[in-house]
Amino acid sequence: MTKKEIVKTISEEIGLTQLKTKEIVQKTFDAIVTTLVEEGRIELRNFGVFEVKKRAARKARNPRTGAKVDVDEKYVVTFKPGKEMEERVRQLEEKDRQGRIESEAKAADSQPQSFTPPSQQPPSSQSPSYPQAYPSPPDQPGGGSGEYGNPGDYNS
Repeated sequence: MTKKEIVKTISEEIGLTQLKTKEIVQKTFDAIVTTLVEEGRIELRNFGVFEVKKRAARKARNPRTGAKVDVDEKYVVTFKPGKEMEERVRQLEEKDRQGRIESEAKAADSQPQSFTPPSQQPPSSQSPSYPQAYPSPPDQPGGGSGEYGNPGDYNS
């Protein structure tokens, strides 16, 4: 979902213009960023906690060349979801898991219940047959004729 889609959804729900709603959403984001820069942490109840943390300098590897490189320390923003968000995501996981179980059960119901691999089936007394789309081989009954006609029929 994009910021534009968020603005549209909110404006429709509360009856404000998209322009006014966009201004409110942008000011909210700006306040979050300003608070993070100035205080290093912002806690939004029932949503989560944004926090600025310092990552230590480390040695890394350039994936293209394989050369070792030094990565300087840096500040990163972390997010820890609140209890309400975690619970709603957990419900989504549970719903997804339930859906997979149901679809697997449906797939199992649509498959034959017993399957005997060809190696364990009793041998057939008939010679192997060719698919109907192909003419029978000349040494088989029907000798080269079939859906495509006899080999000599191509002169018409």
